[in-house]
Amino acid sequence: MREALDQKRAQGKTIGLVPTMGALHAGHISLMERARKENDVVVASVFVNPTQFNNQQDLLTYPRTEEADCEKLAAAGVDYAFVPSVEEIYPEPDTRQFDLGPVAEVMEGAMRPGHFNGVAQIVSKLFDMVRPTRAYFGEKDFQQIAVIRRMAELEGFDLEIVACPIKREDDGLAMSSRNVRLTPEQREIAPAIHKTLASSVEWAKDHTVEDTIKYVVDEVNSFPHMQVEYYQIVDGRSMQPITDWAETDYPVGCITVYCGDVRLIDNIKY
Repeated sequence: MREALDQKRAQGKTIGLVPTMGALHAGHISLMERARKENDVVVASVFVNPTQFNNQQDLLTYPRTEEADCEKLAAAGVDYAFVPSVEEIYPEPDTRQFDLGPVAEVMEGAMRPGHFNGVAQIVSKLFDMVRPTRAYFGEKDFQQIAVIRRMAELEGFDLEIVACPIKREDDGLAMSSRNVRLTPEQREIAPAIHKTLASSVEWAKDHTVEDTIKYVVDEVNSFPHMQVEYYQIVDGRSMQPITDWAETDYPVGCITVYCGDVRLIDNIKY
């Protein structure tokens, strides 16, 4: 990978990287299209990273569709598909601990201990192997982008991290590789997550932060199969929870919902 790209770099070409865990859908493809527009060379990685799963069952059930993924990458105009094995990425255990600070301590950081450290491990390795000019991440994993920015700063990577808007199904459900695990009945109910978030924007105009959180949680929990794990409204830069709308000019609501046993995440800007 390095050799192939060193050659391109020597020719003054820019490199866009789209890191994925495979099971590609239109959300991933939209990142690749953006990378294609903004760079001379596009690299997409497909790697289900074991160190970011704090739940082994989730790792085992994570969809893997390597062959179909490579076909989609070719159709999306990706120049290089980087599909390494676990042994190649982790020839020995990665014991690095990153000082990711407050952005990694709340929400996903609190619910999934070690998850963001695992994300920092794999993304830092990919940045080191590919050395991209720009790297592209979807805003569905909103907190993850803040964590990756922090990691890049800590490690001194000289690149631009590009956050791309959430890609949704026609009924509003945020595209996710995990959606394929929903039963038909759950799939029908799951769009209520985004619908509730969208309606809460209007509600928030004359309600407090606390009331808005309660509105979203109660509404989503009223659907069968749905259980909110958390809903927090945070400052979109620091990821710290707010208690008053006046605290930030960039409030973002971040939600995690179990739909059956499938964990879905989404967010909305207020």
